[in-house]
Amino acid sequence: MSDLYAATHSRSGVGLLGPLMERVGKSVLAVEDAYVTVRVDVTPWAAAKRRAVSAHRGEVARERPLPSILARLPEADRHRTICFEQFTRIGFGAAPATMDRLTA
Repeated sequence: MSDLYAATHSRSGVGLLGPLMERVGKSVLAVEDAYVTVRVDVTPWAAAKRRAVSAHRGEVARERPLPSILARLPEADRHRTICFEQFTRIGFGAAPATMDRLTA
C-alpha cells in the first residue's frame, strides 16, 4: 500500500512568505513543525517552478495572489522561498523511520 502525503507549510518554514502575505491582508496556513514528515529539496526544479508561477499572468498582475507576491520578491529571496516543499504524512503504510527526508 502507498503512503498519502498532503502538501503543507510548517510554522518555521513559512519564512519570508508570512510577512509578505500579511502585508496584503492574507495569512499562510501553517502546521506545527512536528507535523511535517517530509521536506524535499526541489532546487533542481526551481527555475521550472518559477516559470510555472509566472505563467499565471492574471494572478501576477494583481496585488494579493501568491503568484504576484512571489513575482515581486528579489530573485534570491524568491529562490529561497520556492526551493523546498514540505509534506505531512496522513495515512497508509508504516511510518517512516526518519522524519526529515531530503532529496535532490
